[in-house]
Amino acid sequence: MVAFVVRRLLQGVPVLLLASIAVFLVLRLVPGDPATSLAGPDATPQRVEEIRGQLGLNDSLPVQYVRWLGQLLRGDLGTSIRGIEVSRLLKDSMPSTLELAVAAYIFALMLGIPLGVMAGAHPRTGWDWTLSGFTLISIGIPSFLTGILLLWLFGVQLSWLPTSGRVSFFSNPGQSLEHLLLPAYALGANLAAVLGRYTRTSVAEIMGQDYIRTARAKGLAGRQVVVSHALRNALVPVVTITALQVGAVLAGAVVVEQVFTRPGMGRLVVEAIQNRDYVVVQSTLVVLVTIFVVVNLSADLAYGFLDPRIRRR
Repeated sequence: MVAFVVRRLLQGVPVLLLASIAVFLVLRLVPGDPATSLAGPDATPQRVEEIRGQLGLNDSLPVQYVRWLGQLLRGDLGTSIRGIEVSRLLKDSMPSTLELAVAAYIFALMLGIPLGVMAGAHPRTGWDWTLSGFTLISIGIPSFLTGILLLWLFGVQLSWLPTSGRVSFFSNPGQSLEHLLLPAYALGANLAAVLGRYTRTSVAEIMGQDYIRTARAKGLAGRQVVVSHALRNALVPVVTITALQVGAVLAGAVVVEQVFTRPGMGRLVVEAIQNRDYVVVQSTLVVLVTIFVVVNLSADLAYGFLDPRIRRR
């Protein structure tokens, strides 16, 4: 098991390195100049060049990348063109985004997997049709449009829930959940539908295996057959898709935060892109990629727990 863990950890290093290179280069293709944005529209060319020198933008791209990478390896995320440390900006914005993403994941897991298990264990029944209808609606409507519809219905027409802002869970759990309910559903509905469909397919396939028929022939109850024999094997592909959806959830959180005007990493990244603040965008995206890699590594370790044969590969 130790060799399995070490092997997976080493596989994550080149992924992070390639992601950092991609983020660094793609941002340089975006039109605009941070020095021009910082200097203002009335600045002279000499002033713009002076700011470029202060920001290190006159150095070659390899030199800029190595300097930035060296800062990351020392745990320094850099400083924005406004003179604010990126770590401080992330400290203020990340809790809101992670709170929304975790809430959306909890909602998706609590709805999608049980619904998929019931639909897979009882195909062509009401459970199956319910999942199909939910999947059709949730996947067919983008998260931002779902958010707008929820705002209009529950926030404006019915006035049941707040339409904007955020309250920290630790300061007031009740109000925090009220502010989270609509954006968490808007963000998690698509994931719940995806998990439901994969779970349904996996469970239905497992239920047709010989060892399931043997368990039923021994007189085991239907629930015991599903929970004790089918579910563990069926969860391996579900764990895969759950981990792969982390990127989609984090990207969707950026959009949903804008719809519900929640302060978070979405607003931070959008403002940084508008200001051509390379350091903020680079460091923020690398943090998000690191979260994605860590979650996928956790999924790999979960494979080894669910199926010991995977550890020997």
